[in-house]
Amino acid sequence: MQAWRVHRNGEPSEVMRREETDRPTPGPGQLLLRVRAANTNFPDALLCRGQYQVRPPLPFTPGVEVCADTEDGRRVIATAALPHGGFAEYAVADASAVLPAPEALDDAEAAALHIGYQTGWFGLHRRAGLREGETLLVHAAAGGVGSAAVQLGKAAGARVIGVVGGAEKAAVARELGCDAVVDRRGEDVVAAVKDATGGRGADVVYDPVGGDAYTASARCVAFEGRIVVVGFASGDIPAPALNHALVKNYSIMGLHWGLYNQKDPEAVRRCHDTLTTLAAKGLIRPLVSDRVAFADAPAAVQRVADGTTTGRVVVLPEGADR
Repeated sequence: MQAWRVHRNGEPSEVMRREETDRPTPGPGQLLLRVRAANTNFPDALLCRGQYQVRPPLPFTPGVEVCADTEDGRRVIATAALPHGGFAEYAVADASAVLPAPEALDDAEAAALHIGYQTGWFGLHRRAGLREGETLLVHAAAGGVGSAAVQLGKAAGARVIGVVGGAEKAAVARELGCDAVVDRRGEDVVAAVKDATGGRGADVVYDPVGGDAYTASARCVAFEGRIVVVGFASGDIPAPALNHALVKNYSIMGLHWGLYNQKDPEAVRRCHDTLTTLAAKGLIRPLVSDRVAFADAPAAVQRVADGTTTGRVVVLPEGADR
């Protein structure tokens, strides 16, 4: 089979190498999957760089999120079990991590549903307890993770403020349904959020960026607000001032969705049922901005790494219906 493999760590465009290799052999409790579509995620870039919390042995195939067929013909979505990731004709997944693909979504959309929307659901609902009528502030609102949070926030009846970088991403955030959009390149995020909320601030902040985004969040979070930390795409891991959290009465919450697969897999399955229902009702639909050929997988992962994409970029195997 054809697969993109990483033999040394570095930038995705430099270290992902297309090779002919044997189909992977599933281990105990695993399934072989024929890949229909593989979504690109920021962790794929970190895996290539050797900077992710999980470091598979070299060589490995990145691609942590797929829509695929099982050997018995079921169309499913799954997180791939490394080192046999989704940027290949065949991947491997733990049987417990395989879920039915929503019928309302095509292959590319289904491949982009799982990680980002599960993270959003657990972050907004299980961790932050987002309530109807509250104000949700989403950083990187036009990106893959942020766009999922925007849609889930709107589905929950929240008022959503999206923070983006640039006019093109601002337009995408508005199309997603943001009630207000702040372009951090030309606006003061804190002032804009306070202005949009009558000085109160945001009840829930969804932050996949870290760095300056987190600093701004702490300055414009509301009384008894909740800041959900889901990642550090900026590369800057902030050190929160806990005295500031104390005097303003807000909470700082971490969200590592993968841990639920280990600690509470039944909650993951219940969440998937909820997401499938929301997709069937048209309340959520992954924003797939680009469907790229298998040959262009390294460039796709590099674009995600560089932060130049909007929505999701999905890699399709050769011959797939685009």
